[in-house]
Amino acid sequence: MAGMRPDVTVVVFTYDGRHHLERLLPTIAQQTATGFAIHVVDDASTDDTLAWLAEHWPAVTVFPAASNAGITATMARSIAGAQTDYVALLNNDLELDPSWLEELLAAIERHPDAAAVEGKTLRFDHRDVIDGAGDLMRRNGYPDRRGQGEPDDGRFDEPAEIFSVSGTAALFRRRAFEDVGGFDTDLEAYYEDVDWGFRARLRGWTAWYVPGARAYHVGSATAGATPGRFTPLIIRNQILITIKNWPAPLLLRHGPRILFFELKWLPFNVLHGMGRHHLRALAGVARALPSTLRKRRAIQRGRTADWRELARVID
Repeated sequence: MAGMRPDVTVVVFTYDGRHHLERLLPTIAQQTATGFAIHVVDDASTDDTLAWLAEHWPAVTVFPAASNAGITATMARSIAGAQTDYVALLNNDLELDPSWLEELLAAIERHPDAAAVEGKTLRFDHRDVIDGAGDLMRRNGYPDRRGQGEPDDGRFDEPAEIFSVSGTAALFRRRAFEDVGGFDTDLEAYYEDVDWGFRARLRGWTAWYVPGARAYHVGSATAGATPGRFTPLIIRNQILITIKNWPAPLLLRHGPRILFFELKWLPFNVLHGMGRHHLRALAGVARALPSTLRKRRAIQRGRTADWRELARVID
């Protein structure tokens, strides 16, 4: 599988991240697969990212922005700017093993129904701890990272079908975007990858975990880790994804579990000093509800997968 791959674009999205690009770009250039295009999609950085790229990485195609649009809009631009059969999406705060791309290409070509594949992502500063081994959807409606925080002790060393892939570091089939549509930019940030993966599932696509493709993730390097800063978006988007994507038979089956989770989430956040953030999220849900219901009708009309097949991959 190693060799020239002009059918692949590797896309890095970044904001004020030149120091991260200094680490990531050399590991992209050292991939055992070669011949692919490299794009950097910048979200109106205020540091010297663009000048540094022009000086040190002139072969990289750079997509600047006039104003900061946020991560989901940047991810959407990343797909729009790539015309190859496969598109790898990468956060800027990563380091890749040399065979990362080769392993993912081999896997996605083994699974012609795969919309996307994801490798084993480890914590950058604790490389024996899993950062993520794919995304999962719980029966209470909460999306989560498979294996996050668990030791890399062999329990995630087997390839596996997963619910969806994370936008942190994954390889996508462009034809799936032509079928499913793009990332929902109304979500702004958080869970846009889960939302897209859910919609892909509803169209009959699958997703796979590839343990041999290893990446190392700093985490919260661009968004920051300020407690509560993004809590309203996380809560709002989780609810909107549930409303948009869950087929009616699964809502009937798991509705009580989903409702119980939502009802206990609010007092939990109040107890931890984030009640106002939760109320802001619920206000955001109310504002977005009419458009979300319109999206739901379109998504469910276009569903081709049997709900029982979807139930199989919900944790």
